[in-house]
Amino acid sequence: MFEPVPYADLNSRQKENYNFHKVAARLADYGFNCLRLTDDWQGADFIACHINGETFLKVQLKGRLVIDRKYQSKDIHVAFIHGDAVYLYDHDQLVCHLEDNGLIGAESITWHEKGFRSWPTPPAWAINFLDEFRI
Repeated sequence: MFEPVPYADLNSRQKENYNFHKVAARLADYGFNCLRLTDDWQGADFIACHINGETFLKVQLKGRLVIDRKYQSKDIHVAFIHGDAVYLYDHDQLVCHLEDNGLIGAESITWHEKGFRSWPTPPAWAINFLDEFRI
């Protein structure tokens, strides 16, 4: 009855559910209760509420490192799993870091023309940046 199911065998909706529960479980270790939303509310897939009663994070769940203009200036945090690591980063802070350090150059058509950019595997600069956002 209790046999692990390979992640690769899941469909996209099942993977999203799996990732939500994995991230929510990790956040529980830090005093957060995660409330899944039935639709994207202000860009968020779920809300992470801290036990202090003052901290509420709007979280967009992704399968990889991503930036997207539609999340800018919306106080969105992005969560994704990479290997055994779970990252939860402030979207706007990452965009500023990329722009301030020339990491998203003019040649990036996906960012400058289409308004998004993603990395299937985080590059070395991203792992360094994301270290403080690893949970």
